[in-house]
Amino acid sequence: MDTVFIRGLRIETLIGIHDYERQGRQPIVLDIEMAWDNRPAAQGDDIALTLDYQKVSERLIDYVGSSECLLVETLAERCADLLREEFAIPWLRLRLSKPDAIDAADAVGVDIERGQR
Repeated sequence: MDTVFIRGLRIETLIGIHDYERQGRQPIVLDIEMAWDNRPAAQGDDIALTLDYQKVSERLIDYVGSSECLLVETLAERCADLLREEFAIPWLRLRLSKPDAIDAADAVGVDIERGQR
């Protein structure tokens, strides 16, 4: 199985459990690896047979941008479910990072893997 990836997808959203985090939007960053068989698209040079990373990115930007989750764990699970259901992705690995969460750290977050490769 091949892998289609998106790295460093930055989206502004309302996320966090603390009152100060609920005052405004903050960035999250998504890194995603998705299993996909690229051979049919490559053989026909046909975008309709690809896992279109632009459509995946646009869907995530829309979804995450309007979400209001408290936990990064919740948002990561919801993003994984959305991608697997709407794009028929059999397996994915998703990293959701909050780069501004802790001053002394570059980022905090979660890595999840769902489905079968």
